[in-house]
Amino acid sequence: MKIGILECGHTSDEVAAEHGHFPDMFSRLLDGYDFTYANYDVEHMEFPKSVHACDGWLLTGSKHGAYDREPFIPHLENFIRDSYADSVPMVGICFGHQIIAQALGGKVEKFAGGWGLGLNSYDFESVGEVQLNAWHQDQVVEKPADAKQIAKNEFCENAALLYGKKAFTLQPHPEFNGAIVAAYTKAKRGTQDYPDAGLDEAFARHKQPDSNHVMGRQIAKFFLQAHGDKSA
Repeated sequence: MKIGILECGHTSDEVAAEHGHFPDMFSRLLDGYDFTYANYDVEHMEFPKSVHACDGWLLTGSKHGAYDREPFIPHLENFIRDSYADSVPMVGICFGHQIIAQALGGKVEKFAGGWGLGLNSYDFESVGEVQLNAWHQDQVVEKPADAKQIAKNEFCENAALLYGKKAFTLQPHPEFNGAIVAAYTKAKRGTQDYPDAGLDEAFARHKQPDSNHVMGRQIAKFFLQAHGDKSA
């Protein structure tokens, strides 16, 4: 199965030097499932020629808000709606989670409760409690009519959404392990974009065990089942 990775943003140079870019992180997360990949830098207007150019789409995180007036966002929303209409499965992570919700009728806002940074516990339908790394302030505050909430915690009500076999989206980052979070806290400290206390707390938890492998399996299972693999 060929997965198209839509790069809605890019990791910082400091993080990329040690851990690679988003496609590298996702290929590690999904290692062992015989997926092949094609990367598209949609943030810089590099879009696939068709929603059928790949068997499924994975939308990454981004520094942008879904509500920002960036040139690529309306094009990406159209691509999402076309993929959804043609039942080409999509997985969205963080910004990807938010932009899919917005494109399909939901609402995204900068959350008044502040930032979610580092390892957090989520109550996840069918797999129970999981530990995943968050890195966001924006949230889906109103989910689309077609979406079913399948994960939450006290900080984030719509932490994961399922749209039948058409889309599966997550607010946290299963592609971020503790070392990546530690690298982000180092890179972002002193930039005034993030609260120092939140960065300190994220760093303090970065060596605790995560559930990335569990969520990697859920993502792979979603893609394979949506593609018609009954053994997944």
